Amino acid sequence: MRPPVEWSTIEYTIILSEKILSRQILSPPAPSGTSAPALRAWGHLLRGHAAATRLLSARLQADHGLTINDYEALVLLSTADEGRLRRVDLARQLLLTPSGVTRLLEGLEASGLVERETCPSDFRVTYAQLTDEGRECLAAASCGHVGSVRGLFEEHLSEDELETLAELLEKLPGACRLSA
Repeated sequence: MRPPVEWSTIEYTIILSEKILSRQILSPPAPSGTSAPALRAWGHLLRGHAAATRLLSARLQADHGLTINDYEALVLLSTADEGRLRRVDLARQLLLTPSGVTRLLEGLEASGLVERETCPSDFRVTYAQLTDEGRECLAAASCGHVGSVRGLFEEHLSEDELETLAELLEKLPGACRLSA
């Protein structure tokens, strides 16, 4: 596992990053044909995503030594047939490059959470296989992480607002419809 991070450092980093982000993403004049509401929505989406990701990632790192991508990789592997995926498919689902998923998996392999397997019928194909230790780590991290996600959203939005937000975000390109 990666060493935990102290909360005081995390909180300071989040506050500092939010201040920097709020100054970096300014609302420039809208180019011809672009609506101001679209730019405003884009700015809020970027800032909200960045702030939420930093906060949730910091908590995962502090509590379980995992990054958001580590956690998402473990979730994808846990729901895959036989707990494994081709590395190229994992990269695609995580929206990472092949070299990016290699770096991610090297860390998970070093921690004993994932292991590399070759395909017996095609040695060019390699799989990322979730280990028992990886399942245990995911189970331990999931309770806190899901609670953090719910708390983050439910603290700021009503149930109706969350439903509307989910419906709106599903309309964006690349969004996937998740079961409730």
